[in-house]
Amino acid sequence: MGLHCCAMSARQQQLPLSDEARSEPEDPMKVADILRLKGSTVHTVHSWTPVVEAVQRMAGPPPIGALVVCDDGRGHVGGLITERDLIRGLRTIGAAMCEKTVAEFMTRHIPVCTPEDTLTHLMRQMTRSRYRHLPVVQAGVLCGLVSIGDVVRHRLEEVQLEADVLRDMYLAHQ
Repeated sequence: MGLHCCAMSARQQQLPLSDEARSEPEDPMKVADILRLKGSTVHTVHSWTPVVEAVQRMAGPPPIGALVVCDDGRGHVGGLITERDLIRGLRTIGAAMCEKTVAEFMTRHIPVCTPEDTLTHLMRQMTRSRYRHLPVVQAGVLCGLVSIGDVVRHRLEEVQLEADVLRDMYLAHQ
């Protein structure tokens, strides 16, 4: 499946990042900057999808760490199924999980972010909640998914650019 637009439940609408940290002055970089570079395609599954099918999709190509669970045809976010969820399922019931559905192992009530959230706040949220993937929603509609890898990649590029600018300024004043 590709990108699904979705309406958010009342519970999920309570979970976006706080306004206090959305506008951190020291961090002008936003989630939208990541989405601009990586695109807004989101891999989704239904909660009734067999676990085996979800594992095959996650194994790739391309390999992905999480699938957003959307059931209602409008792309309502019901949760995530992640590599961690699958490992926990294997630990709990072993190979029998291959006969189960995503609904039995997915994580529900996940935090979400918006395109306007800052990367600094997003990193704090990921660290605090221990989620490595956050759906991006705007006006209750799924518009992307960011991973900790996306955030780290973007920050590394930002730091390299700053280092290059400082080096150039130093050399210009020699």
